[in-house]
Amino acid sequence: MNLEAYDKLYQSVLKPLAFNMDPEKVHYTAMGLMQRFGGPLSTVLESDPVELFGVRFPNRLGLAAGFDKDGVGIDFWHRFGFGHVELGTVTFHAQPGNPKPRLFRLPADNALINRMGFNNSGAAALAERLKVAKPAIPIGINLGKSKITPLEEAAEDYASSFKLLHTFGDYFVINVSSPNTPGLRSLQDRSALEGIVDAMRAVNASRPLFVKIAPDLEFEAIDEVIGMALDKGLTGLIATNTTLSRAGLNTPPNPNGEYETGGLSGAPLTQRADEILGYVAKHVSGKMVLIGVGGVGNRETYLRKRDLGADIVQLYTGWIYGGPVLVPKILKG
Repeated sequence: MNLEAYDKLYQSVLKPLAFNMDPEKVHYTAMGLMQRFGGPLSTVLESDPVELFGVRFPNRLGLAAGFDKDGVGIDFWHRFGFGHVELGTVTFHAQPGNPKPRLFRLPADNALINRMGFNNSGAAALAERLKVAKPAIPIGINLGKSKITPLEEAAEDYASSFKLLHTFGDYFVINVSSPNTPGLRSLQDRSALEGIVDAMRAVNASRPLFVKIAPDLEFEAIDEVIGMALDKGLTGLIATNTTLSRAGLNTPPNPNGEYETGGLSGAPLTQRADEILGYVAKHVSGKMVLIGVGGVGNRETYLRKRDLGADIVQLYTGWIYGGPVLVPKILKG
């Protein structure tokens, strides 16, 4: 089946069916089908390859963290055109996440709201899977704090996950910006972040490290994150995570006048994510690698991230709406 036929099948048949089912159930069903049948491409998609921090990326568009938390699709993501994939968020302790339902579509906005709560099988399980994996593209690993771990022990929690996984990823992300783990965003404070970085570097000081920024931070707080990242010599920053804002949505609120709680992703995030990416790019002046994520759903939004200073770009929600051939469509125009 060629790419055009794949696209037509998804948009006319599979997407309408999927969007009438529970989003989380569809997600895991789709993951199972991908594992069994693969994707529309037979080889790695080479398009404007780049080498960053000693790692070669066959193209500059990857899958953001959150889609493949446990690395179950590690060997097939290249078949959808992705130039890299970021696994996780993974925590040291396995955890079920927040109560269901916890994933919601907003089709009128090409958006999602999620309050998954870092549901994953734990760092040890991911390490076992990665021992036998044969990924064809670079792998990032996104690390979060276990919910049962007190905030004051967060550094040790991140370091414990890193100790199990540091030999497997091409780069690692310190996720302190998810809105769905109580207190997590308080770890964006400079002293807390420095403690996490120091604890991880005590395990392995040579691995590329990134910090993912929340779009809801004021610029003064973003300056603190940038300053810490530069002073500590981190590899880069990721802009941005999901937002708590509900401004400008076309989707009406629930009958009680409120929206579902959780992080909003997709098209409504584009403007703020781009604003922060551009701000960070101006302040790091090429001293760090930047990953742009938030609201990418077509070639225009992808190129906008690149123009603002993103070395590589990621998408998640846009892929759900755009379908399995979206990445080749974006990269090839």
